[in-house]
Amino acid sequence: MIQEKEYRGVTGWLMLAILLLMLGFLIYGLIGEVPRGDVALILAYTAGLIVDVILLGGLFIVNPNEGKVLQLFGSYKGTEKTPGLRWANPFYSKRRISLRVRNFESGHLKVNDIEGNPIEIAAVVVWKVVDSAEACFVVDNYENYVQVQSESALRNLATAYAYDSHDEKLMSLRGQTNAIAEHLKQEIQDRLTKAGVEVIEARISHLAYAPEIAAAMLQRQQAGAIIAARQRIVEGAVSMVEMALDMLAKQNIVVLDEERKAAMVSNLLVVLCSERGTQPVVNTGTLYH
Repeated sequence: MIQEKEYRGVTGWLMLAILLLMLGFLIYGLIGEVPRGDVALILAYTAGLIVDVILLGGLFIVNPNEGKVLQLFGSYKGTEKTPGLRWANPFYSKRRISLRVRNFESGHLKVNDIEGNPIEIAAVVVWKVVDSAEACFVVDNYENYVQVQSESALRNLATAYAYDSHDEKLMSLRGQTNAIAEHLKQEIQDRLTKAGVEVIEARISHLAYAPEIAAAMLQRQQAGAIIAARQRIVEGAVSMVEMALDMLAKQNIVVLDEERKAAMVSNLLVVLCSERGTQPVVNTGTLYH
């Protein structure tokens, strides 16, 4: 596999000054030799001018956060990253490649989650090229490669998790956004490493049920939320009843038989689990009347 290697080019300003001086000298010499008619010197000065002009073609500009991939007749010679005016062999082909941070937003993909529910999902991927040789020579078009592989990784991620889950121990696309984003980043990075691309960040930018089931899934979510809330309420109520009975028994405030304990538990559960405020009934008689 081709790996990037840094090309140590010559500063362009020095070469520009030298080549311009040579150009002036050759033009001056050619003008002086033309009246004399010395064919050999005229041809020498002319050849020198042609070579000098060709060497001027080796000058090129490298912008900040940019690289120039240099090739000679198909052979990779290196990547020049030093910004400014540079000079290299004029026969080198020089391909510009951006090293800046870029972002890509996928379209809204329609996929099925792990439970088979159709959902719409999209993501934003922040990336940059870190190996210009791999980006240029390993894949055909690295920008298109980033787009296609990012969408493929997003589809694979969506099918591995449920859209939503009321169990906190289970990961879901909507519930654990940070963990899902990290998984998505790693999934995309694994696919783009061979293209010389580093994924800086990847996050889900759009997540929704498909329109044809959105209304039904909203009702399902509401029902699931009610069940989860009721479960939490019952667990808390049982804990409070147990605590109340233990405290009454330890402090000897009142001694209850099993029947009265059952009645007390029933009343407390009604009070604690009821959706509406309860109306107390005051017993003015004894505990058993």
